[in-house]
Amino acid sequence: MDTILIVDDNQAVCNALSLMLELNGFNTLTCLSPEIALELIRLHDIALVVQDMNFTQDTTSGEEGKALFYALREQQPELPIVLLTAWTQLEIAVELVKEGAADYMGKPWDDTKLVTSINNLISLHALSKANTQLTRVENDRMSAIKGADLCGIVFGSGAMQRSVDLALQIARSDVSVLITGPNGAGKDKLADIIHANSSLKTKPFIKVNVGALPIDLLEAELFGAEAGAFTGANKTRIGRFEAADGGTLFLDEIGNLPLSGQIKLLRVLQTGEFERLGSHQTKKVNVRVLSATNSDLAEDIKLGHFREDLFYRLNVIELALAPLNQRQDDILPLVEHFIGGEFSLNKQAQESLVAHPWPGNVRELENACKRAVILASSASLTSSDFGLVSAGHLQEGGASSVQEQNQPDIVSPVEASETDPLDLNKPVTDKTQIEKSEIEAALIQHGGVIARVAKSLGLSRQALYRRMEKFGIDK
Repeated sequence: MDTILIVDDNQAVCNALSLMLELNGFNTLTCLSPEIALELIRLHDIALVVQDMNFTQDTTSGEEGKALFYALREQQPELPIVLLTAWTQLEIAVELVKEGAADYMGKPWDDTKLVTSINNLISLHALSKANTQLTRVENDRMSAIKGADLCGIVFGSGAMQRSVDLALQIARSDVSVLITGPNGAGKDKLADIIHANSSLKTKPFIKVNVGALPIDLLEAELFGAEAGAFTGANKTRIGRFEAADGGTLFLDEIGNLPLSGQIKLLRVLQTGEFERLGSHQTKKVNVRVLSATNSDLAEDIKLGHFREDLFYRLNVIELALAPLNQRQDDILPLVEHFIGGEFSLNKQAQESLVAHPWPGNVRELENACKRAVILASSASLTSSDFGLVSAGHLQEGGASSVQEQNQPDIVSPVEASETDPLDLNKPVTDKTQIEKSEIEAALIQHGGVIARVAKSLGLSRQALYRRMEKFGIDK
C-alpha cells in the first residue's frame, strides 16, 4: 500500500486529507512544517507528497512552499509532488510545474479530482522507476558487451542475447561448461565467446568433434600415442589434452563418446592425469574443458549410455541454446549477414524466411543463403531464391525444379511494382522488353550504382551489363 505524505500547517486540513486518502486505499503521514516533512522523507518510503504553499499565519506569498518543493526535489528528484493552497499564485505555479511539480490545486479541493490525480501520478512514477531500472540494467549489459569479443556472432533475439550474456559471465570463471542445443544452432560460437573472453584467451584453444573420431583412434586422438603403439604409429603423437595444456579444450558432440572413452575422460577431468597410448608414464595437464551436445544426456544416463559422474563433471554450468525457430528475431539479421550488402530481400521473402521452421537451424539457413546468392536473377531476393515457395514451406527437394529453371525470365505485376520505381503503374511482365531509355533513367536516378540500378529494374548485375552493352550505354 502506497504512503502519501501530507504537509499543511492546518491540522484540520491534514486530518481531512488523511481520512479521504485512507478511504481510497492509501497509507498517510501528516506533518505541520517543512522541517518535519524533510525528516519524514528521509525516514520513510513515500510514494507522493501533498504540500501546502504557506506555513506561517497571514502569509500568502507561496515562498515557503516553493522552498519546501526545491528541498524535496534535492532529496528525491523524481518524487511526485502535488501543490495545494487556498491562495493561488499563478506565477509560482507555472515555475514549479516547469521544475517538475506533478499537479497544482486550489483549496477547497475536489476529492474525486485529487484522488484521480494521485492514482495517475503514482502509477506513472512506478512505471518511470521501472523503466529507469531497466535502462540502467541494459546500459550495464551493453557496457559489458561493448568491451567483449563476440567472435562475429550475429543475433537479434532476446533468447540469444541471454545466452551471450551468460557466456560472457561464465567466461570469467574456470569451471567446466556444458553447452546444449540442436545441431547447427551455434554451440561452437558460444564456446568461442567463452574462451575469447576468459583469462585463457592467449592460451591454446583446441576443438575436437568427439562424434567424428573413429572409436579405435579415440584414445590416441585425445591422449596421444607412443611410436609403435598401433599399426601405422611411426612416431610419437601428442593428444588433444596435451596440446591444450594451459588453455581450453572444446569437446563437441560429447554425447557420442563411448563408455570406454568416458572412463578415461572422467579420470583426466578429476586429476588432470593420463597416459599416452602405449606408455606407462603419467602426464599431468591443466585444461579448462568446454563440451557440447545435442543429446539428452539425462535420458542417456537412464539408458546406461552415459556416465552420471562424468555428466556432473562436465555440467558445472549448463548453457542451453534454443533452436532457431524459437529465436525468430535472429533470422533476418543472419540472412542479411550471409547474403552481404549487394543483395536485399523483398517483403515476401522476409515473411517466408521468418515463417520457415529451419530444422537444420543456422547451418541450414546459411546454406539456403549461399544457394540464393548463386541462383538469384536479381539483386532483390525472393522466396523462390531460397527454395521457399510460400511462407514457411520449402520447395520439393529444397530447390527449384529444372522445369522452373527453364521458364522465361518473367516478373509478376506485384514484383514489378516493388522493383521498378520508374513507373509503378506500368504492367512490366518481361524483363527482355526493358528499353534503353529506362536503363538510362535508372542510371541517373541511382547515381550510376549498378547494384541499385539492377535491383530497381529487377535484373541481375550481369543481365544489366549485357543490356547496357547491347544498347551501347556507357556507365
